[in-house]
Amino acid sequence: MYAIMENGSKQYKVTVGDEVQLELIHAAVGEKVDFPVLLISDENGIKVADDAKAYKVTAEVLEHDKAKKIIVFKYKAKKNERKKKGHRQPFTKVKIVDIALA
Repeated sequence: MYAIMENGSKQYKVTVGDEVQLELIHAAVGEKVDFPVLLISDENGIKVADDAKAYKVTAEVLEHDKAKKIIVFKYKAKKNERKKKGHRQPFTKVKIVDIALA
């Protein structure tokens, strides 16, 4: 059984027991969080739209962290103009606990 859930305008394919890095969620470590379901696939087949909205994905927050640093370097040729920046995207790591009817 798997579900397609939504978080931060992104979609994730999850099953029970998966650990997923999501957009930053303002919840304490150890807290349970529910996510809306867009598609559900189980032994009875695939459910979408209104049938899938009856389900929810429950996850437990494991940690908050920042991703690996990426370097953003901009320059203009022959103008001696250079800008170097670094960015670390914050994320929340969650463990999928349950996929069930709401």
